[in-house]
Amino acid sequence: MASLLQLERVVYLVDGEKQQRLPLSQLYFCRYCHELRSLECVSHEVDSHYCPSCLENMPSAEAKLKKNRCANCFDCPSCMHTLSTRATNIPAPLPDDPAKTTMKKAYYLACGFCRWTSRDVGMADKSVASGGWQEPENLHTQRINKLLEYYHQLAQREKLERDRKKLVRRRNYMPLAFSDKYGLGTRLQRQRAGAPIISLAGPTLKETDDHKEIKIEPAQALEEVEPLPEDYYTRPINLPEVTTLHQRLLQPDFQPINASQLYPKHKHLLIKRSLRCRKCEHNLSKPEFNPTSIKFKIQLVAVNYVPEVRILTIPNLRFMKESQVLLTLTNPVENLTHVTLLPCEESDSDVADSTAKVVLPSNEIVLAGKDAAAEYDELSEPQEFHDHPDVVAFRKANKVGVYVRVVPQNDSGPVTVSFRLRHNFPTPPGPLRPPDQPDSPPDTVWLTQTLQLTLGPLAP
Repeated sequence: MASLLQLERVVYLVDGEKQQRLPLSQLYFCRYCHELRSLECVSHEVDSHYCPSCLENMPSAEAKLKKNRCANCFDCPSCMHTLSTRATNIPAPLPDDPAKTTMKKAYYLACGFCRWTSRDVGMADKSVASGGWQEPENLHTQRINKLLEYYHQLAQREKLERDRKKLVRRRNYMPLAFSDKYGLGTRLQRQRAGAPIISLAGPTLKETDDHKEIKIEPAQALEEVEPLPEDYYTRPINLPEVTTLHQRLLQPDFQPINASQLYPKHKHLLIKRSLRCRKCEHNLSKPEFNPTSIKFKIQLVAVNYVPEVRILTIPNLRFMKESQVLLTLTNPVENLTHVTLLPCEESDSDVADSTAKVVLPSNEIVLAGKDAAAEYDELSEPQEFHDHPDVVAFRKANKVGVYVRVVPQNDSGPVTVSFRLRHNFPTPPGPLRPPDQPDSPPDTVWLTQTLQLTLGPLAP
């Protein structure tokens, strides 16, 4: 009995920039191109940013300004779980009589997984529950910001220089006096919206009040460094007080060595993304803008449009002996689907990967449409299909069991077979329907999918 949980046993071939073999549950189906798409052959677009803890939604400009981190939520620096705010009562002196004390609420950060608290690193408690937590200051912040400004200006200068060279090459055929006389030079310079004219016409950038050249001082190597303590190699190591390499890399601006230097980090923002077909530029997946919603406006997953093939039973496979394998075909659409199993051509690369010969049924198999209410409708009559008993093992709603025969050709390694599945697909109604035929029946296109099945090792 083959395990249905092993999705890699049945993979579909995706024709993109490079051929991929993936399970049907990890693929998308473009209704306009009528082709399968994987995550590597679609365009990924960011729709919105949100915090996974507080679900605060923010635009892309604000997320970039905050370095893609939430201002109110923190991650534990020890185990990277989300920190929660805890409240406690502490004694505090009265403002009128300092000799007397009263209980006052104080808030601190705590991790419910590893029991790390903000008090472990000496962070002061707060009188309010949110915002304004103490953060360590990086001594190299000014140097890093100046380097970022310098390289940003350098990248902008190189980009303007490339644009100037492109404009010069386009104007080589035109005399300068002629272009200036009729104002063509100015029009060419202003073709790109927002581009400064001086950057395209002048040979170099000129310094202005708004664009002053930023100069940085080169780093100087130290001839003498601070020596290590004398007992550095002899003193015993207390592992709970030493940070791991993962903890240090999560805080590259400080790289704490001791656990007492671990400070909470602002939580990373997540994104909701849309997937777009690169060929026809139609959306394959588009989520709701609200971060609390798990619904999708568009979700063209392949399991809802392409017949799914699964392995039900596998007998003992033996070298150069014919065995009968039982497959199941499931129809995901509401219309009748006609399926034909075809062998791969000799020139296909999938045939080279196959280690067994497969004998497929020559008859066309008709799959009933998907009907969620048919299971609970006792008065409904089952449809009659004239199935050959040597081809179809059973029928149940929109699922059919089909026999295929396999003859292993290699005496070692797993047994793999490849074949093609040809099926009809009705074009969807609505905006895809021609305007002159709004009430015409749905058109049908014939699609072919290439599959590869891994049946497992040979029997001993």
